[in-house]
Amino acid sequence: MKANTTKRRARRPVRRRGISRIDQDSTRTHGWYVRAGFHRRRDGMYVPRHSRFFADLSWGGKRRALQAAKEYLAKLTRPARPAAA
Repeated sequence: MKANTTKRRARRPVRRRGISRIDQDSTRTHGWYVRAGFHRRRDGMYVPRHSRFFADLSWGGKRRALQAAKEYLAKLTRPARPAAA
């Protein structure tokens, strides 16, 4: 009898612009790193204006840390509200 030979599709990687995952066992560092608002320095390098690390342990797990990172990024990239006159 022939085995099921259907090919599995590779998952598409999730695109989280501005959010990176850091898993470094040697330093026991696990979490999400957010960078936003890049600007150019006088020496010509582009650096993030805002950056923050959301550790899994501090936020109660991988998913909660990611949710906090997404909320932080949304807060940074939210358009400025016009001043009330």
